[in-house]
Amino acid sequence: MASNKKSIFNRNNNNEKAEMSFIDHLEALRWHIVRSGLVWVGAAIILFIKIDWIFDHVIFAPAQSDFVTYSGLCNLGHYLHLGDALCMPPINIQLQGNTISGPFMAAISIAMVGGMIVAFPYIFWELWRFIKPALSAKELKYSRGSIFWVSLCFFLGALFGYFLLAPFTFNFLANFSLGTGNSYKYMPTLDDYIDTLNDIILGCGLSFELPIIAFVLAKIGLISADFLRKYRKYAFVVILIVAAIITPSPDWTSQIIVAIPLLLLYEISVFIAAKVDKANEEKEREWS
Repeated sequence: MASNKKSIFNRNNNNEKAEMSFIDHLEALRWHIVRSGLVWVGAAIILFIKIDWIFDHVIFAPAQSDFVTYSGLCNLGHYLHLGDALCMPPINIQLQGNTISGPFMAAISIAMVGGMIVAFPYIFWELWRFIKPALSAKELKYSRGSIFWVSLCFFLGALFGYFLLAPFTFNFLANFSLGTGNSYKYMPTLDDYIDTLNDIILGCGLSFELPIIAFVLAKIGLISADFLRKYRKYAFVVILIVAAIITPSPDWTSQIIVAIPLLLLYEISVFIAAKVDKANEEKEREWS
């Protein structure tokens, strides 16, 4: 009887410890989120203070004819003796607003998205600190430098979207006409323009994480280099179709400029998956 009471007491004590550890786990997660949120909001406040300069020189810059990408690509085409193949048509976008709170809410959106981009390395670092205790020694070894590489890929993707994909997109859409009677006047809203630019920058930033995702999926065995090689031709076709849609002219040179970074990302993913497969095979031979 005494032993039964003792066992019951031990079970209750163990349950209490498990419950406390779970609460501590949630408490740690809460503080990681709080710190990330504070850094995010702090960066957003700084950007909001300089919102006029940011809008004139960063946000609205890809929609202006003197944007560095337009002149840079045109000069590159002349240098490569391609004529005006890389020169884009003139662009003139005038934004309109149809709500009283439109400019203020647009400023908030710019500051919050920009703050998240600026604070991305710290936010990922806080996420890494949360999951790090649950990783084994081998997993920690393989994930060494992950903060640097994840942040680097994200910023490279954001820069690609801002300096290349956004100008192509805005130039194509601004010069696209519907009908021949000039019955439609192109004048996008401020919210539509900012949302499109945000989607391009964040979408490219996340898409450039493809090599990191390929590494993780290869480590857990969901994909392999052979799998990526098998579907390479389909992936290339999809990438070329996307490049053909977003480029403003039908010539192959502008399409290739957009497609090359995406094709390189896929090939880098194949290379990384092959390295992971080779490492896994060597471990299996050692164990056998």
